[in-house]
Amino acid sequence: MKAFKRAESNGFIIPDLTLESAYFENTNCKILDGKKLSNNFVQQSQALISARKIPCLAVILVGSDPASKVYVNNKIKIFKEAGFLSKSFILNEADYSEQDIINLIISLNKDENIDGILVQLPLPKKYNSINILNTIDSHKDVDGFLAHNMGSLATGEFNTAIACTPFGVMVLLHAYGIQLAGKHAVVIGRSNIVGKPMGLLLLSDDATVTLAHSKTKNLKEICKSADVIVAAAGQPEILTSDYVSNGAIVVDVGIHRKIDGKLCGDVHSSVKEKASALTPVPGGVGPMTIAMLLLNTALSAWDLINKKEK
Repeated sequence: MKAFKRAESNGFIIPDLTLESAYFENTNCKILDGKKLSNNFVQQSQALISARKIPCLAVILVGSDPASKVYVNNKIKIFKEAGFLSKSFILNEADYSEQDIINLIISLNKDENIDGILVQLPLPKKYNSINILNTIDSHKDVDGFLAHNMGSLATGEFNTAIACTPFGVMVLLHAYGIQLAGKHAVVIGRSNIVGKPMGLLLLSDDATVTLAHSKTKNLKEICKSADVIVAAAGQPEILTSDYVSNGAIVVDVGIHRKIDGKLCGDVHSSVKEKASALTPVPGGVGPMTIAMLLLNTALSAWDLINKKEK
């Protein structure tokens, strides 16, 4: 996997989970277990920091969005388990202007003890998210969202942070021995956070990629022709079994809460009757996103040391 070379050179490996496969109950559909793989990367991180600088992530949370608070707490929890450091900046929307947040980021850019900066999205509507995110030093952009890092991905250099969710999807597919070369992969969704970088990563492993979105015609027919489907549409259970061919591999990036309080993804439960492999919700892509944030922060910390030593 070309995109993993930078991580590999710093001591990380993608474990082989093909012999540990489990299946959804009463189906032949393999569970792509992101939680298990995420735990493996936490253990790898614990081992790797013994002789290196301990990475530190700065997390900025603005406002009181409940989901954002949960996501931030989960990230901090994983960093602690890995033996990494984190600093949280919980900001009251009423007390902080856009310029205040920008000034905070500028100070974190200059702080040599901070290796990565994460601004939890979405920000409250009063702020210009692009202005705020673009203030982050590209080397400390561990989310991989900035134009410089997206450009590195687009040109196939892979020498900067890669967007965490699509990066996690690729690592998960490789851990389960899923070969992408020559496969037709359909990505539903064209966001800068998931859809676009997902397409680029799949291309880098020689898949033939179709990037579908809300204006795509004949979506069902396009999906039925796919060997691999990555559903990142942001709509609950939009991908049903009649969109999926027998034996397809399906990755569910979505997470939503139903009226009854249960969680679901962009993929309907009926899909596992036809798919050969599927990520569960929860426990699939979500844990891998945090694992890749962990990895990106480590690489940011250790790359800085490597540069100073040269």
